Amino acid sequence: QVQLVESGGGSVHAGASLRLSCATSGLPVSTAAMGWFRQAPVEEREVVAASQWAGSGQNVAESVKDRFTISRDTSRWTIYLQMDKLNAEDPAVSYCGLRGWGIESTNADEYERWGQGTQVAVSA
Repeated sequence: QVQLVESGGGSVHAGASLRLSCATSGLPVSTAAMGWFRQAPVEEREVVAASQWAGSGQNVAESVKDRFTISRDTSRWTIYLQMDKLNAEDPAVSYCGLRGWGIESTNADEYERWGQGTQVAVSA
């Protein structure tokens, strides 16, 4: 049973950077995909970036593709989201999601397991 634990959130000023980490309690299968999703108050959960665990496929939301980078360290069983140039549109709870198998889908409904979330806050 794979469990996900996010960390790295915090409160920063606009223009600053954060790196989120999502550690897994068990090694995902090679065909798994993992993604970062965020949910702002009164908004639906939306994709930020997704990546195959072992493959090279990635999807990054158009709204953040120039600022955010998804990466992974399979030896540490961890996926990362580097967020640069944070702005007022970015505050949200960020969730790490896991698909047991499949491609790097941007559809949150296709992800089967979720972490508890980590808060990202941005002040002007």
